[in-house]
Amino acid sequence: MEKRQKTTVIIPKQHILPLLFAFAFNMAVYAGARMIAGEWKHYNIESRLDRMIPLWTPSAAVYIGCYLFWALNYVLIARQEKQDVCRFFAADFLSRVVCLIVYLVFPTTNTRPLIEPDGLWNKALLAVYEVDAADNLFPSIHCLVSWFCYIGLRGREEVPRWYRGASCVMAILVCISTLTTKQHVLIDVFGGVLLAEACYWIAKRPLVWESYEKVLDFINRKIFTKGTGDAG
Repeated sequence: MEKRQKTTVIIPKQHILPLLFAFAFNMAVYAGARMIAGEWKHYNIESRLDRMIPLWTPSAAVYIGCYLFWALNYVLIARQEKQDVCRFFAADFLSRVVCLIVYLVFPTTNTRPLIEPDGLWNKALLAVYEVDAADNLFPSIHCLVSWFCYIGLRGREEVPRWYRGASCVMAILVCISTLTTKQHVLIDVFGGVLLAEACYWIAKRPLVWESYEKVLDFINRKIFTKGTGDAG
């Protein structure tokens, strides 16, 4: 009797859309807010304590490298049960809506240090400064997404305990890196973490995640049943 080969599905096809939309909406919020409010007055909310935090250019490695961390954890989260996926990505969506509103209502900026273009990490951080203007700071999306990466796996028994712990450590390191690269200030960090926790708590309400689920089901039906209707 011929044995059937097992196929490993990285992400269930019905969960691909939330993942892609989360990426697209994040980019739209970040770029859109900059396009709209780029020339508006920006407020510097840097504190005396922020000015005491030293610049450490090697932390640019964490600041840049966290994109791999985000991609891996969001894929792992998209592999979860449908209810958990809807709850998480509903929270993710809500957080970006809040970010967009805050970026437009209260645009913030900070003071970046002068860095000599000497050495690998100095050049790496200068490249970050070049492509990422000092705006859209509060709340920090770097901290927001990194904390979501931890929240989405927190308490998940199917994920090894060491990786859940590593995700928490990595999220904290990213938050620190936003300060030591002088990309953000303390209130940006706390704002990002608290916003992630608040939106995840809100998304646990059935009214919220079930509404997200209904929209997702509607779109998935349109996508995956297209061309499979009446054929005769």
